[in-house]
Amino acid sequence: MTRIAAVHGALAPHRHAQREITDMVAGVCLPEGSDRRVLDRLHDSAKVRTRHTALPLDAYAGLQDFGAVNDAFIEGAVSLGAETVGAALDTAGLSPRDVDLLMFTSVTGIAAPSVDARLVGPLGLRPDIKRVPVFGLGCVAGAAGIARLHDYLLGRPDDVAVLLSVELCSLTFQRSDASQANLVATALFGDGAAAVVACGGRRSAGAHGPAVVDTRSHLYPDSEHVLGWDITGSGFRVVLDASVCDVVRKNLAAEVDDFLIGHGLRREDITAWVCHPGGPKVLEAVEDALELPVGALDVTWRSLAAVGNLSSASVLHVLRDTLAERRPPAGTAGLLLAMGPGFCSELVLLRW
Repeated sequence: MTRIAAVHGALAPHRHAQREITDMVAGVCLPEGSDRRVLDRLHDSAKVRTRHTALPLDAYAGLQDFGAVNDAFIEGAVSLGAETVGAALDTAGLSPRDVDLLMFTSVTGIAAPSVDARLVGPLGLRPDIKRVPVFGLGCVAGAAGIARLHDYLLGRPDDVAVLLSVELCSLTFQRSDASQANLVATALFGDGAAAVVACGGRRSAGAHGPAVVDTRSHLYPDSEHVLGWDITGSGFRVVLDASVCDVVRKNLAAEVDDFLIGHGLRREDITAWVCHPGGPKVLEAVEDALELPVGALDVTWRSLAAVGNLSSASVLHVLRDTLAERRPPAGTAGLLLAMGPGFCSELVLLRW
């Protein structure tokens, strides 16, 4: 079966305390003369201590239109993506010429040629590499990306596949927009990347990461309004409905239980919950819905505090940290899960 050979996480170059970002947002995103008390309250309650940004904070005021923002995205994504994939391949003991498939995902910028195409030359990937650029999955794409690598490698067990996520969320913060959704986004989201190297069943000798046992996708009906983007003249304007947590509480437990039962497992059998750090309220909804024991999502909470929500890259950072800091006993089951626009969930059953 598919085995994960390496997970590498990287962060954008500029690191800031939460209060520094709050002050930048007050100057860039609030209309002149606005009361910033709501902004301060939302940023203080996000449980984020530090975040990274693609640009220095004083550069954001100069990004006057979507073209300038997207140019900054392409430059940052190519640079951070090359660093991240290179480091992941080094960790896996593989060369760029070994890679048969490169999947790239982001929901914070667009490019044609796509970012994955722009990386082939700089990384030394083969010109016959299969490329799959993915846009629109948002926060769920880290989990969904691993699932789709698994689908591919089941049919090509001698191959090596790489998932790259680059999310430069700070570039999507909307100027002169004091809406609650925009202010919540500016409180939570940070900039970073992650890469996963996965090997097919006949190529997995020497790969020390977990095996992918099975995956499940679920799209909840009539929930398109819950999460996503409105594409406007100024770029990506966040859609973030207050009902997100209600959808999680209503649906997640039944979906997880049905998935696990199909493999003769119960929640109690899961030795590590690798969960996307959507935000404090979402994480509390996950804990409540699944009735998780105290501390089950500690790695996720720590990731949220240290780097914020990195959209699709976040759950991959949590996977990396789980392997490094709280690796479960060999042979036990783990569950990687994320949710995103649609509204949807993606579950990945792992064997450590």
